[in-house]
Amino acid sequence: MRLLFLGDMVGKSGRSAVQQQLPGLIEVLKADFVIVNGENAAGGFGITQSIFDATIDAGADVVTTGNHVWDQREALSFADREERFLRPANYPAGTPGRGINLYEARNGARVMVANIMGRAFMHPELDDPFACAEAMLEGGPLGNAADVVFVDFHAEASAEKMCFAHFVDGRVSAVIGTHTHVPTADHQILNGGTAYLSDAGMCGDYDSSLGMDKEEPINRFTTKVPKTRFEAATGEATLCGAGIEIDDRTGLATRIAPLRIGPRLENALPW
Repeated sequence: MRLLFLGDMVGKSGRSAVQQQLPGLIEVLKADFVIVNGENAAGGFGITQSIFDATIDAGADVVTTGNHVWDQREALSFADREERFLRPANYPAGTPGRGINLYEARNGARVMVANIMGRAFMHPELDDPFACAEAMLEGGPLGNAADVVFVDFHAEASAEKMCFAHFVDGRVSAVIGTHTHVPTADHQILNGGTAYLSDAGMCGDYDSSLGMDKEEPINRFTTKVPKTRFEAATGEATLCGAGIEIDDRTGLATRIAPLRIGPRLENALPW
């Protein structure tokens, strides 16, 4: 099967590009399942019900998040009822919503998606992501309860992302990192057959500072005195993510390649 992942949507520029281009991408790439990270979609901070709905309507099967999941307070009210909305699974018990769920792909495959957040340099510091993954994988769901197991690992430190991927290697189909908004060039298939990428990058305006209008970040670096709040950049967005081909028999990856479409970065399609 073919799985398409798109990195963090940032602001109106990023979410509009995803919503406009995703239907065509699904058709051209013959994607069986699509996951989009939406935690920065509302002005760069969080996601609303209407943005979530529009992303699902565009063809996303699941919307994952991260440390900004609750920045828009309405997410607390719709998280429980929207099965295609995931917040980090390692939030404490009793947190609204879910972090792991099972879905059906267009080709009929059972796809387990987990949204897990790292702890190094991250706020809030959640429960142990490694223990969270171990609990999820108890009983070996890959090949039993699920044909595909995918993890959006939302974390700052590349070392933590890499160690997490090696920890679950051979037990999940793919681990794709999010959060740093810069696409990395280390896409690979690990020894056990798990596809890995340290960061998918963002869907947003790359003439910016991580999707934010660059003037205020520059001001804070040079003067150390905040002048105004961060605002999402409004220029034309570049879509970034990855395509993964997964063996229908084993549930392990056979190929991973980057996706980049837009005006700022070198364009690439996964196949």
